Amino acid sequence: MEKSENEWKKILTPEEFLVLRKKGTEPPFTGKYVHQTAEGTYVCTGCGNLLFSSETKFDSGSGWPSFFTPVSPDAVVLKPDKSLFMKRTEVLCARCRGHLGHVFDDGPAPTGQRYCMNSVSLRFVKKE
Repeated sequence: MEKSENEWKKILTPEEFLVLRKKGTEPPFTGKYVHQTAEGTYVCTGCGNLLFSSETKFDSGSGWPSFFTPVSPDAVVLKPDKSLFMKRTEVLCARCRGHLGHVFDDGPAPTGQRYCMNSVSLRFVKKE
């Protein structure tokens, strides 16, 4: 899914654009999904791609919504990120390549991973 910067600016809020398209990060403990406990799924704000299930969400204490695995391996793309003088792994939406957050190897079983996502990059769809 390819769109110009101007097209993205028309469909995203300024905060969504900053995070999804410019790789920004919302401040910790400010996102609307940090404490979300309802059952459902999380999709990409930019394109609606299915990303995470509430069944894999956990409270990491990090200040961002955290999941131990995406809904499928091909829902996201992982990319090395050496910005900010750190070595991290960036998580992108596989469909629109929007920045979602980062994944770390300090999560719970069964994967040991913590997908630390920005709430602004996600849209919650409540289970009916």
